[in-house]
Amino acid sequence: MATKSKSRGGFAEMIKTIVYALLLAGVIRTLFFQPFWIPSGSMKPTLLIGDFLFVNKMAYGYSKHSCPFSMCPFIEGRWLARQPERGDVVVFKHPTNGTDYIKRLIGLPGDTVQMIDGILYVNGEELPQVPEGEFIEPNLPQGPMKNLPRCANRPVEVGGECIKAEAIETLPGGRQHAVLDIDVGFGDTTPVFTVPEGEYFFMGDNRDNSMDSRFPRSAGGVGTVPFENLVGRADRVIFSSAGSSMLAFWTWRPDRFFVGID
Repeated sequence: MATKSKSRGGFAEMIKTIVYALLLAGVIRTLFFQPFWIPSGSMKPTLLIGDFLFVNKMAYGYSKHSCPFSMCPFIEGRWLARQPERGDVVVFKHPTNGTDYIKRLIGLPGDTVQMIDGILYVNGEELPQVPEGEFIEPNLPQGPMKNLPRCANRPVEVGGECIKAEAIETLPGGRQHAVLDIDVGFGDTTPVFTVPEGEYFFMGDNRDNSMDSRFPRSAGGVGTVPFENLVGRADRVIFSSAGSSMLAFWTWRPDRFFVGID
């Protein structure tokens, strides 16, 4: 009998340990850091497909979207709100379908934003771009979806060099980041967008391969994004793998481990 009681007691302790661990993980994920895998090439060269990072959820305070599956209906608006800064790389919920997106914050409430021939204008001022050579990557399947990258020098044989022009762009306030140019795309010249109060304008650094605030939600873009939809700020890449699985250690990118995000 004692053996059975001890067995039941051990099983109960194991269940309690698992429950406590899950609760702790849920608290950490909700209040502090959320793991995020980069699924697409829209933020190259800043973020590559297969980069793994933790999103800082303390950066902007908390909304209903801070909980897993946006299950914080008791939060109205935003608690402990802090305004994001232009140039932040932000994870947010798509305003229509709730999918997690990651883009760079370009336009603040009240700003005007426009692209003309691939050059970005904010509040009527042209943002300087300084050529930075070429971004070269192998033309090979990337990530779990195994998509081939888009190349400016296409057609490119599988395994060949996929090349895109790279430049350093300076935002109002002085923050700098790299951007890529592939070809003349629909988003290279746009109307003037005025960012509504309480919303933000986001763009991908891989300008010709990003469905972002330049495009309406009806066309697959995100439009402007309400403050409530911001999940957190991406500060640092923790791990990176070029393969379809993180277990494929021969595809790991050690040079990207613990790299800060500009």
